[in-house]
Parts: sequence; structure tokens; C-alpha cells
Amino acid sequence: MAELHDLTARELAGAIRRRETSPTEVLSHTQARMEVLDERVGAFVVRTPELAAEQAQAATAALDAAGDDPDALAALPPLLGVPLPIKDLNMVAGVPMQAGSAALEGFVAPVDDGVVTRFREAGTVMVAKSNTPEIGLPCYTEPDIAPPARTPWDLSRSAGGSSGGAAAAVAAGIVPIAHGSDGGGSIRIPAAACGLVGLKASRGRISTGPHGVDGPALGTNGVLTRDVRDTALALDLLSSPWPGDTYRLPGAQTSFLDACERREQHLRIGVITTPFIPPGGPVHPQAIAAVELAGKVLTDLGHHVVEAPVPFPAEKWRPFLDVWSVMAATAPIPPELEHLLVPLSRWMRERGRGVDSLTYANAINAGQQLAREAATAWAGVDVILTPSLAQPPPTIGAMRNDADPEADFWAQCAFTPWSSTWNNIGRPAMSVPLHWAAADDGGPELPFGVTLGAGLGQEERLLSLAAALEEALPWSHRRPTLI
Repeated sequence: MAELHDLTARELAGAIRRRETSPTEVLSHTQARMEVLDERVGAFVVRTPELAAEQAQAATAALDAAGDDPDALAALPPLLGVPLPIKDLNMVAGVPMQAGSAALEGFVAPVDDGVVTRFREAGTVMVAKSNTPEIGLPCYTEPDIAPPARTPWDLSRSAGGSSGGAAAAVAAGIVPIAHGSDGGGSIRIPAAACGLVGLKASRGRISTGPHGVDGPALGTNGVLTRDVRDTALALDLLSSPWPGDTYRLPGAQTSFLDACERREQHLRIGVITTPFIPPGGPVHPQAIAAVELAGKVLTDLGHHVVEAPVPFPAEKWRPFLDVWSVMAATAPIPPELEHLLVPLSRWMRERGRGVDSLTYANAINAGQQLAREAATAWAGVDVILTPSLAQPPPTIGAMRNDADPEADFWAQCAFTPWSSTWNNIGRPAMSVPLHWAAADDGGPELPFGVTLGAGLGQEERLLSLAAALEEALPWSHRRPTLI
């Protein structure tokens, strides 16, 4: 059998179910790799060995109770015994949560967030809380309270953000799957930086759960994985609704995992390599090469690849900044501890407090109007294809700009010029790692991801296409040579 850390989440769950390994053996293996690799990649901020041991023992007891009865084994949770860290923006009952901020030191979560409950129900073992930037704002993970999260493909470079620790953990082979969340690209950005699969689901697909609210509904939970089918299985687990949900979409035809086996024919794929925001920003040649490679493979698969238009003028995106800054201002930071925040957070919160009610209402309306404009502009295509990032991951410290946080924000936009649009318009988007190449300065090969976006509720289409791309250009076997 392959090394435990080389298995996908589904393969590891299958090995546990067949008793080729055990939940406690998997946990020990995971913790040993954490000891060796965490310091190098900055994956975790809190480890939870007692909780993990308790969950591994419960998984073992469930296996023992099932015995050799096929029906009992089939009824076991689908990810029984699989290690899965939770991003430190979400609550796990009894576990500290700092959300990347010195201002939240000492807070211990009183309850599980809804997504954590779903992962418990799936049988996962919660080994740690993963590293995230302060209150999840930037697209790099460099909090003051923890080491930076680094992509294992080049340890001098960022793992992205805000799910940077989660992506670093999966790409380094510490865990096969990790929880993440995406409010402006925060799953897809680190997926691209670390050579992983990252899906932002449609608005209304994954509930915030009984302790969450939707607000402007930009964000959603999800996972970082090495292969498409693990992401599909996770979507099946997370998409069941909770009472009182503001948004709710119809479920999959059968399951999202099944969608990976389907093959739609003759889709029109619209390609865009021009940045949405800010306009005229540079795009790295290898980012464009990744899109060209994806287009060629999709053409070979029988799809029609055409050029698609930028969906709206860049200035129409700017109300997103009003919404984003108001979201930052609503983070529950005690006023007397505001001075402990990093400059970007302070600037964003101060800006948000200056957005009056009419401006905020108009910004929400503007986001809804963008959804209509995008639907009109893209009416002639089924799927949109763009680079995931405009540039390779920045070196640690290169993008963070404490002296000028506004310049920091716009540098992030230039790095991720397509990402936040999908949050604004509520449609699903998925980054997959198709292309590896050295950056301009040489060094090791880096992943260059491409993003596929589709209509509201069309995750099955994205998963089917991504699975076909994965079969044509397999990537899950790739491992960073520096780890």
C-alpha cells in the first residue's frame, strides 16, 4: 500500500474501513508529520491532540461495532478516521480561536459552527486549527500571532490566503483534506498557490449553520484537496441544509461525487485572460499558458473554446470594497483591543465604519446588478475559464504593506483580479492545478492554476469538467520536492 500521507481522503477512508490501517495509526502518522513539517510551512496555529485522540478512539469503536457486516460497514460515516483541520475562523467547541489576531487571544469557542458539526458527522478527526490571516481579510497568510503559511512548492513564497494554512497542510502531505472558507477567493487563491483543488460553491449551496448569518452572502465554507473527487464528496457532506437558511438551492441529481463520472458534451467554454479589476494589470505568461493548456485539453475533449468578454467595467466592481470593509468593521473585536490589529485590518475597519447606510445599501444593490450584467455578457457560453491568479505566489512579506494598507489592498486585487467577482455574483468557481513552471527568477517549478466558473447551482458541471481535466492531465501524484 502507498504511504498513508500519499492517499486521498477517500482512499484513506477506504483503507481504514478495510482495516489496512486504523484511525489511531493514521492519527499517529499525521501527528508525526505535523512535528516535522508544520514549522516549515506554517500550517497550524492550535493543535488538538486530546480531541483528536478521542475522535480516533470513537472511530475505532464504530469500526469494531460494525465488524464484518457489509451493511454496517456501508453505514459508517464516509470519512471515518480521516484527519481534517478546521480553519481558525470557525468555532470548535472548547478549542481556542484567534482568527489570526492578537486581539482575540484567550477566546475559547463555546459551540461548534455548523460546518464543524457536518465534519464531525462525517467521521473526521480534528487534528488542529489551521493558520489564517487576521479576520481572514488578505490573500496572504502572514498573521502577527503565527509564522507565515508557505507554499511547499517554494518555501520562500506565500501559500496564499485566507485559507493559507489549510492549503499548506494538504500540499505538504500532512493531511489529505482541510477545511477552508472563501469570501473573496480564500479557497481558490491558496489552492492555486499550492497546487490543489479548491471550489467556491454557489450562494445557497452550503449553509452557515445554526450559529451563522449570511449578511451580504459573499462567503462560503469548503475544502482544500489534492483531487477533484475528494472535493465533490466534501460538497455532498456540507450541502445538507439547516432550519432557517436564508438561501437554499436544489440538491444534486444523485450526488456531487457521481457528477465526477459524468461527461457533458459540446459545452461552450468562454476564455478570459484580461483582469476584471484593476484594469490593465499585468498577467504572468505562465498564468496565460495554463489557460491555453486547459483550452487545448477541453477542445480535445470535444468542447468549443471561444473568447468571452469581461463582464462589466472595472469601476462597477468598486462597491465590493464598501461591502468588504463593512464586513471587516463588523468583526467582534473589543474596542479597547483595536490597537492590537495589523494596519490592514485597522484601515479596513475604519473605512467600513465610514460607509453610511445608503452607500452600503447601494453597494449591495450594485453587487446584485453585477450578477445580471455577468449573466447577460456570458449568455452565449456555458463555462468561463480564467487564470486563477495573475502572478506566481509572492515571496513572504512582499505583498504585506503595513506602511500603506490601502496600497496593500490594491496589490492584492492585482494578484487576484478575477477571484472576488464570483463571490459578488454568487456563482460557483473552481481552481484546478493544470500547469507547473518556474517563475521569472528561476527556482523550483510552481503550480499555475486555472479557474472554471459556471451558472448558479451548476457545481455538477464544474466537477464533471474538472474530473475530465484531471484524467487528461493528472496532478494529484505531484509532490513538492522541498518537502
